Amino acid sequence: MIMSKKNFAKLGFIIGILCLILSGCGKESGGSEMNISDNEDMMSGFGVRQFEVTSDDLHDGVWDTIITNTEYGENVSPSLSWDPVEGADSYVIYMVDTTARNWMHWKSNDVKDTDIERGWASEDEYVGPYPPNGTHDYEIYVIAIKEGLDTIGGDFDAANTGFDDDLKELNVPAGNILAYGHIVGTYTHGDM
Repeated sequence: MIMSKKNFAKLGFIIGILCLILSGCGKESGGSEMNISDNEDMMSGFGVRQFEVTSDDLHDGVWDTIITNTEYGENVSPSLSWDPVEGADSYVIYMVDTTARNWMHWKSNDVKDTDIERGWASEDEYVGPYPPNGTHDYEIYVIAIKEGLDTIGGDFDAANTGFDDDLKELNVPAGNILAYGHIVGTYTHGDM
């Protein structure tokens, strides 16, 4: 079967639209994909120790549906727990979807507690995972800060292709990042 130029052009247009729809997460498109190791490599480059972060809402590497912003979830931040870091004034918490250009789902500054209950973050600081399709990787960083910061970088509920720059800004003045914790989980579109 021979396809006319007109039908071939229509097919190309349809394929292009499908690619755009399937490649993004949320409201914006474009930018480069990040993988799990990119942000982890950035944090390890500060030469600080890593501490363990745990969550009662993460099981076998999968985030519980309750934390998601889906028809099955309740859009509540996950519980987090870690041991206090000596010398830390406060902590910064970020959750990013590395499958979707570091789409920022959680951005909290001046956190004083080290045992955070599910639902702790306000809706101005947290929006649960809502992948448009497939399985996405959601990374949480808890960063111990020596001197508290008035503001922190990052575009909430948006792609953050410059997330590594946001992390660097936390380390001003040099040595302001004392340590960090990191936890990773996935969530699949349509999971109940």
